[in-house]
Amino acid sequence: MNRVNDVNLPELFASCRTIAVVGLSDDQQKLSYGVASYLQQAGYRIIPVNPFVSEVLGEKSYASLRDIPETVDIVDVFRKPEAVGPIAEDAIAIGAKCLWLQEEVVNVEAAELAAKAGLMVVMDKCILKEHWSIA
Repeated sequence: MNRVNDVNLPELFASCRTIAVVGLSDDQQKLSYGVASYLQQAGYRIIPVNPFVSEVLGEKSYASLRDIPETVDIVDVFRKPEAVGPIAEDAIAIGAKCLWLQEEVVNVEAAELAAKAGLMVVMDKCILKEHWSIA
């Protein structure tokens, strides 16, 4: 079983190229937008998941992870901790490789659920900061 935050980040970033960003805002002032923009510029395919916007960063937005018609490697979560349970379940259902919970997004039950299902799990860390530190 994978352990939370026990992830080889260089390997993860090299092998996973498609990132669904749950809670991605189209507001350029929001952290989610800045992080997704950075990842997109770094060469990753970004898929917005937000039922309240139709498009972000030139990419079609989906209402939920289960609506995405392609393979997702990393599910990057910008939502309140109490909203993460169903997102973890969806990440498992779509066959994602990693559930990434951004800084201050801490939900131990959801993280353990995803880890037990075989996903790599990173919790309470910023994907931009982690990528930048090893890039």
